[in-house]
Amino acid sequence: MKICFASHNRNKVKELMEMIPEGFSLVGLYDLGFNEEIEETGSTLEENSTIKARFLFEELQIPVIADDSGLVVSSLNGDPGVYSARYAGPEKDDENNMTLLLKNLDSEENRSAEFQTVITYIDDSRKEWQFKGTVKGQIIRERRGSNGFGYDPIFVPEGHNQTFAELSSEEKNKISHRSLAFRKFLKHLKSSHV
Repeated sequence: MKICFASHNRNKVKELMEMIPEGFSLVGLYDLGFNEEIEETGSTLEENSTIKARFLFEELQIPVIADDSGLVVSSLNGDPGVYSARYAGPEKDDENNMTLLLKNLDSEENRSAEFQTVITYIDDSRKEWQFKGTVKGQIIRERRGSNGFGYDPIFVPEGHNQTFAELSSEEKNKISHRSLAFRKFLKHLKSSHV
Protein backbone atom coordinates (compact mmCIF):
# COMPACT_ATOMS: atom_id res chain seq x y z
CA MET A 1 0.00 0.00 0.00
CA LYS A 2 1.34 3.40 -0.99
CA ILE A 3 1.17 6.21 1.56
CA CYS A 4 2.20 9.78 0.84
CA PHE A 5 4.30 11.43 3.52
CA ALA A 6 3.56 15.15 3.32
CA SER A 7 7.11 16.41 3.35
CA HIS A 8 9.69 17.90 0.99
CA ASN A 9 12.33 17.14 3.64
CA ARG A 10 14.34 14.16 2.34
CA ASN A 11 15.89 13.64 5.81
CA LYS A 12 12.47 13.16 7.40
CA VAL A 13 11.27 10.82 4.65
CA LYS A 14 14.49 8.77 4.86
CA GLU A 15 14.17 8.55 8.65
CA LEU A 16 10.64 7.15 8.38
CA MET A 17 11.30 4.90 5.38
CA GLU A 18 13.85 3.03 7.50
CA MET A 19 11.02 2.07 9.87
CA ILE A 20 8.10 1.24 7.58
CA PRO A 21 7.16 -2.47 7.46
CA GLU A 22 6.95 -4.67 4.39
CA GLY A 23 3.78 -4.31 2.39
CA PHE A 24 3.76 -0.54 2.71
CA SER A 25 5.67 2.04 0.73
CA LEU A 26 6.23 5.62 1.72
CA VAL A 27 6.60 8.33 -0.90
CA GLY A 28 7.64 11.93 -0.29
CA LEU A 29 6.20 14.91 -2.10
CA TYR A 30 9.23 15.17 -4.39
CA ASP A 31 8.58 11.54 -5.51
CA LEU A 32 5.14 12.65 -6.68
CA GLY A 33 6.40 15.81 -8.37
CA PHE A 34 4.45 17.90 -5.88
CA ASN A 35 6.44 21.08 -5.28
CA GLU A 36 3.81 23.38 -3.86
CA GLU A 37 4.45 24.79 -0.40
CA ILE A 38 1.54 24.02 1.93
CA GLU A 39 0.88 26.96 4.21
CA GLU A 40 0.92 26.07 7.89
CA THR A 41 -1.59 28.52 9.31
CA GLY A 42 -2.47 26.61 12.48
CA SER A 43 -1.56 27.78 15.97
CA THR A 44 -0.77 24.25 17.21
CA LEU A 45 1.18 21.26 15.92
CA GLU A 46 -2.11 19.33 15.74
CA GLU A 47 -3.72 21.97 13.53
CA ASN A 48 -0.77 22.26 11.15
CA SER A 49 -0.50 18.51 10.79
CA THR A 50 -4.23 18.27 9.97
CA ILE A 51 -4.11 21.17 7.48
CA LYS A 52 -1.30 19.48 5.51
CA ALA A 53 -2.91 16.02 5.56
CA ARG A 54 -6.34 17.25 4.42
CA PHE A 55 -4.90 19.43 1.67
CA LEU A 56 -2.83 16.58 0.23
CA PHE A 57 -5.56 13.99 0.52
CA GLU A 58 -7.82 16.23 -1.58
CA GLU A 59 -5.03 16.74 -4.13
CA LEU A 60 -3.75 13.17 -4.39
CA GLN A 61 -6.66 10.96 -3.31
CA ILE A 62 -4.33 8.43 -1.66
CA PRO A 63 -3.65 7.74 2.04
CA VAL A 64 -1.57 10.57 3.54
CA ILE A 65 0.43 11.15 6.68
CA ALA A 66 1.52 14.64 7.66
CA ASP A 67 3.52 15.63 10.67
CA ASP A 68 4.35 18.81 12.44
CA SER A 69 7.13 18.94 14.98
CA GLY A 70 8.29 21.54 17.40
CA LEU A 71 10.81 22.18 20.12
CA VAL A 72 9.13 23.36 23.31
CA VAL A 73 11.48 25.14 25.74
CA SER A 74 10.20 25.57 29.31
CA SER A 75 11.94 28.81 30.22
CA LEU A 76 10.87 30.44 26.91
CA ASN A 77 7.17 29.86 27.64
CA GLY A 78 7.03 26.98 25.17
CA ASP A 79 8.79 28.78 22.33
CA PRO A 80 9.77 28.15 19.59
CA GLY A 81 6.97 25.52 19.54
CA VAL A 82 4.81 25.66 16.43
CA TYR A 83 7.25 28.22 14.93
CA SER A 84 10.35 26.00 15.38
CA ALA A 85 11.22 25.75 11.67
CA ARG A 86 10.88 29.50 11.11
CA TYR A 87 11.99 30.73 14.54
CA ALA A 88 14.67 33.05 13.12
CA GLY A 89 12.71 33.94 9.97
CA PRO A 90 10.71 32.59 7.03
CA GLU A 91 13.81 31.15 5.30
CA LYS A 92 13.77 28.20 7.78
CA ASP A 93 17.53 28.23 8.38
CA ASP A 94 18.65 25.63 10.96
CA GLU A 95 21.84 27.51 11.90
CA ASN A 96 20.05 30.82 12.43
CA ASN A 97 17.31 29.09 14.44
CA MET A 98 19.89 27.48 16.76
CA THR A 99 21.84 30.73 17.12
CA LEU A 100 18.70 32.65 18.12
CA LEU A 101 17.58 29.94 20.55
CA LEU A 102 20.99 29.79 22.26
CA LYS A 103 21.04 33.61 22.49
CA ASN A 104 17.56 33.66 24.06
CA LEU A 105 18.60 30.98 26.55
CA ASP A 106 21.96 32.55 27.34
CA SER A 107 21.13 33.68 30.88
CA GLU A 108 18.71 30.83 31.66
CA GLU A 109 19.61 28.13 34.17
CA ASN A 110 16.57 26.02 33.32
CA ARG A 111 17.39 24.53 29.92
CA SER A 112 14.78 21.76 29.91
CA ALA A 113 12.95 21.24 26.64
CA GLU A 114 10.99 18.65 24.76
CA PHE A 115 10.59 17.75 21.13
CA GLN A 116 7.02 16.99 20.08
CA THR A 117 5.67 15.48 16.89
CA VAL A 118 2.04 15.14 15.89
CA ILE A 119 1.20 12.88 12.94
CA THR A 120 -2.16 13.05 11.18
CA TYR A 121 -3.10 10.05 9.05
CA ILE A 122 -5.98 10.04 6.59
CA ASP A 123 -6.76 6.58 5.25
CA ASP A 124 -8.37 5.67 1.94
CA SER A 125 -11.85 5.91 3.49
CA ARG A 126 -11.16 9.52 4.64
CA LYS A 127 -10.94 8.58 8.33
CA GLU A 128 -8.56 10.76 10.32
CA TRP A 129 -6.24 9.66 13.12
CA GLN A 130 -3.63 11.53 15.18
CA PHE A 131 -0.56 10.19 16.96
CA LYS A 132 1.80 12.13 19.23
CA GLY A 133 5.39 11.50 20.26
CA THR A 134 7.36 13.45 22.87
CA VAL A 135 10.96 13.23 24.02
CA LYS A 136 12.22 15.29 26.96
CA GLY A 137 15.75 16.62 27.27
CA GLN A 138 18.04 19.61 27.70
CA ILE A 139 19.36 22.38 25.46
CA ILE A 140 23.15 22.51 25.74
CA ARG A 141 25.23 25.65 25.25
CA GLU A 142 27.18 24.63 22.14
CA ARG A 143 26.54 22.60 18.98
CA ARG A 144 27.75 18.99 18.97
CA GLY A 145 27.55 16.40 16.21
CA SER A 146 26.90 16.43 12.47
CA ASN A 147 24.07 13.93 12.03
CA GLY A 148 20.42 14.91 12.02
CA PHE A 149 18.91 18.29 11.24
CA GLY A 150 17.03 21.17 12.86
CA TYR A 151 17.91 21.61 16.54
CA ASP A 152 19.53 18.14 16.83
CA PRO A 153 23.08 19.48 17.56
CA ILE A 154 21.94 21.31 20.72
CA PHE A 155 19.40 18.83 22.14
CA VAL A 156 20.44 16.06 24.55
CA PRO A 157 17.59 13.60 25.20
CA GLU A 158 16.91 12.49 28.77
CA GLY A 159 19.02 9.53 29.85
CA HIS A 160 21.73 10.24 27.27
CA ASN A 161 24.89 12.31 27.19
CA GLN A 162 25.01 12.76 23.41
CA THR A 163 22.99 15.16 21.31
CA PHE A 164 20.57 13.88 18.67
CA ALA A 165 23.20 14.98 16.12
CA GLU A 166 25.86 12.76 17.76
CA LEU A 167 23.67 9.66 17.66
CA SER A 168 23.55 7.42 14.60
CA SER A 169 20.26 7.54 12.69
CA GLU A 170 19.58 4.02 14.01
CA GLU A 171 20.03 5.15 17.63
CA LYS A 172 18.00 8.31 17.10
CA ASN A 173 15.18 6.35 15.43
CA LYS A 174 14.77 4.30 18.60
CA ILE A 175 14.06 7.31 20.81
CA SER A 176 13.08 10.35 18.73
CA HIS A 177 9.73 12.12 19.06
CA ARG A 178 9.04 11.50 15.38
CA SER A 179 9.76 7.79 15.64
CA LEU A 180 7.61 7.48 18.78
CA ALA A 181 4.65 9.08 16.96
CA PHE A 182 5.40 7.06 13.85
CA ARG A 183 5.51 3.78 15.82
CA LYS A 184 2.04 4.54 17.19
CA PHE A 185 0.92 5.14 13.60
CA LEU A 186 2.54 1.86 12.42
CA LYS A 187 0.86 -0.07 15.23
CA HIS A 188 -2.47 1.36 14.08
CA LEU A 189 -1.64 0.53 10.45
CA LYS A 190 -0.82 -3.10 11.28
CA SER A 191 -3.89 -3.60 13.45
CA SER A 192 -6.22 -2.09 10.85
CA HIS A 193 -4.77 -4.15 7.96
CA VAL A 194 -4.67 -7.59 9.54
